[in-house]
Amino acid sequence: MGQGFSIKAKANSEADIFIYEDVGDMFFGGVTAKQFAQDLKAVGAVQKINLHLNTSGGDVFDGFAIYNLLVSHAAKVVSYIDGLAASIGSVIAMAGDEIKIAENGFLMIHDAWGMTAGSAEDLRRTADLLDTTTGAIADVYVGRTKNPMDKIRKWMKDETWFTGREALDAGFADSMVENLKIAAKFDPNRHKFRNAPRALLAPPSTGPTPLRAAATTKFAAMKANFELKKSRAV
Repeated sequence: MGQGFSIKAKANSEADIFIYEDVGDMFFGGVTAKQFAQDLKAVGAVQKINLHLNTSGGDVFDGFAIYNLLVSHAAKVVSYIDGLAASIGSVIAMAGDEIKIAENGFLMIHDAWGMTAGSAEDLRRTADLLDTTTGAIADVYVGRTKNPMDKIRKWMKDETWFTGREALDAGFADSMVENLKIAAKFDPNRHKFRNAPRALLAPPSTGPTPLRAAATTKFAAMKANFELKKSRAV
């Protein structure tokens, strides 16, 4: 796990959660659903959860588990998109009973994607899994925003980026908050998004929660091998 995740209880029956890193530790050492569940349980019974997000996304299954843990929690959840909530990070944001986005924040939605290798049957099974996963993500967006499915699916296929104002207008947020001193940036060598705004294509921050270096050839081979095993396990 990286340095950008924390859950801390406060004296007023609240808990602050910060996900300022990737989701899932398969390759980048981000926050896992297992760690999230353990830390959430450790804060005990709270009445309000302040969920702060600045994440490019990551593993969809860890992300869904985190989303479900928050949705099923007895506390009121307020999501704050402090910088970026992209990919599965945007799904986690939807767990909020209330969603606030910084005026200079961004939210991005897209179809599920992955990598695999193997036979034609392996590839077909992976494609089916991606279709099913994309459908599950779309259901979350439809339920939260009340937009029709065809509009949501169009936005996902196009990999749509929303500014704070656009996210509010599209129903992905309930209100905007003042800009924060947090940069919504990601490493384009690590996250191959098609339509990322130019403003986000800056080098990774060297602050307290740095993004890791770009994947090497060896890493790419490890990822392909992992996805092959996962596709065969489905």
